[in-house]
Amino acid sequence: MLNMILHGTPTDRPPLLIAHGLYGSARNWGVIAKRLSDTRQVIAVDMRNHGESPWTDSHSYPDLAEDLAEVIEDFGGVFDVLGHSMGGKAAMMLALSHPDLVRRLVIADIAPVAYGHSQLPFIEKMRAVDLDAVTRKSEAAAQLGVLGVEPALQSFFTQSLDVAGKRWRYNLDVLAAEMPKIMSFPDTTAHWDGPTLFLTGAESDYVLPEHRDKIRALFPKARFAKIPGAGHWLHADKPREFEANLRAYLDA
Repeated sequence: MLNMILHGTPTDRPPLLIAHGLYGSARNWGVIAKRLSDTRQVIAVDMRNHGESPWTDSHSYPDLAEDLAEVIEDFGGVFDVLGHSMGGKAAMMLALSHPDLVRRLVIADIAPVAYGHSQLPFIEKMRAVDLDAVTRKSEAAAQLGVLGVEPALQSFFTQSLDVAGKRWRYNLDVLAAEMPKIMSFPDTTAHWDGPTLFLTGAESDYVLPEHRDKIRALFPKARFAKIPGAGHWLHADKPREFEANLRAYLDA
């Protein structure tokens, strides 16, 4: 079972399950999850091979979708599901493979397509950090800076650094080996007819007009919205606007 952080208590509204992106964690979503928990229970999870969740040899989207299904089934009922980036692909796969577990779906800045770039260089840079010389997260961030990692990502990555244990809370070996799967999306003839919002950053190029035919083939009721001034990390760039869009859609 995935590690979970629960916010709030059950209400008459469906709970919200949050699936983070690559190199993220449930704790990254703490502020937004806490704010949304004023009207519904919110469950943020550490995806497999991240945070405090189990490490496995596979990181495929069918497997990630099964992890999310297990969480929902453990609570019972039907959930609204929000997924960002890698978590968005996992959430899409969840709806396609377990349609009865999802009421509304929100996909944050990702499409069900293969991407040509790779996130592997960040693994190489995290591996290059001399953890034996690190006594606080700022020292690891400084090393990442020397390796060319921008300040915002230095802070993001070091949120998942266990300084005392001298280890990253990522299964870097498996994430590296499975990167081709992470950057792609499974071929499937399934479709999900439930309400789906593709919420993107206006400054991001992850969801393009040419992706819409594929999106609508899998999610016929897909709607699209953009947050001005936000990039791929739209929930961090414009948290209030992100929250407002999310509330309006889930509460409609």
